[in-house]
Amino acid sequence: MIKDGDVILGGLFQIHFFTVFPEQSFRTEPEPPFCEKFDMESFQQAQTMAFAIEEINKNPNLLPNITLGFHLYDNCVRLGMAFRAAISLASGTEVSFQNLNCTGPPPVIGIVGDPSSTPSIAISSLLGLFRVPIVSYYATCSCLSDRKKYPSFFRTIPSDAFQVRAMVQILRHFGWTWVGLIYSDDDYGVNAAQSFHQEMQMFGHCVAFSEILPHNNNQRDIQRIMRVIQASTARVVVVFSTSSFLLPLIDEVASQNMTGRQWIASEAWATSPVYHSPRLLPFLGGTLGIAVRHGEIPGLHDFLLHLGPSNESRNNMLRIFWENMFGCSFEPGGKDKNGEIKVCTGQEDLSTTNTPYTDVSGLRAAYNVYKAVYALAHGLHDLMQCEKGRGPFRGKGCADITNLKPWQLVHYLQNVNFTTGFGDHVSFDENGDALAIYDVLNWQPSSDGSIQIYTVGVVKEGTETEMVLTIDEDAIYWNFEPKKSVCSESCSPGTRRATRKGLPVCCFDCLPCRDGEISNTTDAIECMPCPDEFWSSPDKDQCVPKEVEFLSYEDPLGISLTTASLLGTCFCVLVMIIFGLHRNTPIVRANNSELSFMLLLSLKMCFLCVLLFIGRPQLWTCQLRHAVFGISFVLCISSILVKTMVVIAVFNSSRPEGKGAMKWFGAAQQRCTVLVLTVLQVVICSVWLSTASPTPYKNNQYIRSKIVYECAIGSVAGFSLLLGYIGLLAAVSFLLAFLARNLPDNFNEAKFITFSMLIFCAVWIAFVPAYVSSPGKYAVAVEIFAILASSFGLLVAIFAPKCYIILLHPERNTKNAIMGRETQKR
Repeated sequence: MIKDGDVILGGLFQIHFFTVFPEQSFRTEPEPPFCEKFDMESFQQAQTMAFAIEEINKNPNLLPNITLGFHLYDNCVRLGMAFRAAISLASGTEVSFQNLNCTGPPPVIGIVGDPSSTPSIAISSLLGLFRVPIVSYYATCSCLSDRKKYPSFFRTIPSDAFQVRAMVQILRHFGWTWVGLIYSDDDYGVNAAQSFHQEMQMFGHCVAFSEILPHNNNQRDIQRIMRVIQASTARVVVVFSTSSFLLPLIDEVASQNMTGRQWIASEAWATSPVYHSPRLLPFLGGTLGIAVRHGEIPGLHDFLLHLGPSNESRNNMLRIFWENMFGCSFEPGGKDKNGEIKVCTGQEDLSTTNTPYTDVSGLRAAYNVYKAVYALAHGLHDLMQCEKGRGPFRGKGCADITNLKPWQLVHYLQNVNFTTGFGDHVSFDENGDALAIYDVLNWQPSSDGSIQIYTVGVVKEGTETEMVLTIDEDAIYWNFEPKKSVCSESCSPGTRRATRKGLPVCCFDCLPCRDGEISNTTDAIECMPCPDEFWSSPDKDQCVPKEVEFLSYEDPLGISLTTASLLGTCFCVLVMIIFGLHRNTPIVRANNSELSFMLLLSLKMCFLCVLLFIGRPQLWTCQLRHAVFGISFVLCISSILVKTMVVIAVFNSSRPEGKGAMKWFGAAQQRCTVLVLTVLQVVICSVWLSTASPTPYKNNQYIRSKIVYECAIGSVAGFSLLLGYIGLLAAVSFLLAFLARNLPDNFNEAKFITFSMLIFCAVWIAFVPAYVSSPGKYAVAVEIFAILASSFGLLVAIFAPKCYIILLHPERNTKNAIMGRETQKR
């Protein structure tokens, strides 16, 4: 909205609640954002500025011979829009300049607004560099009192520092020492919450919970805040927030039918009509709040009723207001909210409407706007009354009205001192703050079932730390009878009392017990630990037996490993059957068939010993599992070692210098070697079992909430010696087989032994770090996997080539083919 004049004042108002940004195609010039959801109360505030300027222009005693004009913008409750509007006000919107000397007054000499703290901080940070005077009528953040950061910022509403003191004074008056706190996620809410915590602690009061309202109305956060409120013993909830932030939470309060709370409203929402519907009366009735001092502005009501739409494009806000007020459209073919065509005529009668726009019964924000305009006017008037030679500027000079600078007005604005027609004194302290005075409000039911606001007291600035409260308790409507003190008296089971340092005994936090601890009483100072084999229940109010964990046959992992064990055993049996049926063929008889059957038997034992590792650990299974495993593998590796030695002896005997070698490797010597090597492992196992036998052990160290049932190895030295002996035999077998891999033979078994031992060594080298780093039953699973992997490696690498020839290429299962003579004949 625009009105021309000799001197222009700017204004920023929240005419719409939301900003909508059109989708960008990045192919055409971006469309400007537009605003939605018209706010009649904020539009009344904008019109109050227009009324004040008209009233000043008619006053011969204030700014004579000067006509004030205005440029008013809508910030749509959006920081970007507010900043954009402020820059437009300060720098002007003209495309070209006619006056190249840049003389004359600036586009605006001062700005009324912004009503919110966050935009005011951003705007004042920039325009303060040029000392453009800004007089806000609703920005309350205490941070704006910093004169170094915001040297040209003033306000006609008290700082939050006073608001917080006023609210704490109300809490003290009613003896409420245990309260909840909810605040908006912006500068207004965060700074107010910090001050509130400090004030509460100063007087020995406690904040039971402190929750931030989500920026994007996230339902998950709203639900979480609801759970916090319902779980808390605090029945008084203090809220520092604007209406737009708080509305989703109040809707959820109504939908969940949450009653029995005494709400304390900050001035940002204490007078908002959006909460005055009958639907919210059961939940918000009896709310106490504070609001800026209300006032009366004679003549404003008539001015508001005589407003009419304008055809000027620069005054489009009037057309938007008219369309929203009467549900019509000035555009041809326009439709109302019900989809019916309704054209605005411009002759509609505002006196027939009943909205916040026409309600002047309790002017608060509008009254602050009125005082802000008059403050700028009085400052400008004092500037014009300056006498040459007595001025405040360099050389005792005065400001030139034809070339007025905004910083010059700041000097006079700091010293304004006047009284409104309602009798309120207006002046600013050294920080640009107004005198702190608030009305105490009470939300009471009206005759139509909605909520009506009544003033039940006044609180104003008193001493440096306290406010002076005057309140009529008999006039207060209580939705429920609040306790004199709602300090928490007990904690729920599963928590402990933690008294806050330096505060009353009744002010404490209910901290949850740690895992493994419980509290059955409601006044427990400390939580009690559960016995070793017990753990705390989910509610931490009783000890329950710990879950016992071990690798069982019902476990999917146990089933998989059992299946692999039995499958390997079956493969061993199958190979034994194949070898038994073809025991007289050259490939079976070559290199001692007796050793081959002994190797298959030991492999079958390796596969079956896995079953001792699965199931609930018992004394006999713990003792047998490693003994059977160690003896089986030594029998297996010693058989492979002897087979390798036989291969080397056979080829050495074919040479002149080694003709007597085979007499030392006859069948009896081979059996004796295997027996001796195996007996050594039996001795190791016997000593180990007799001195430090493995036993079942309930381990609480891996997972404190569970008992890992495992077999304690008893002696690390015994277990290490068992594995070390197996490793030594495997290393010797691998070395001999590697040296014999290139011996001339069409079927050189040393090559396959080399490959099998390479697999065996790789598996057990990888086993050590994996076993050490695996917790609980998974350590057992790693050991079983190593046994199975190495056993399958030996079975496949040594016997698969032989079975391949026996079953698929019987023509190669001849002595000549094995010795390579058929190839020589051809």
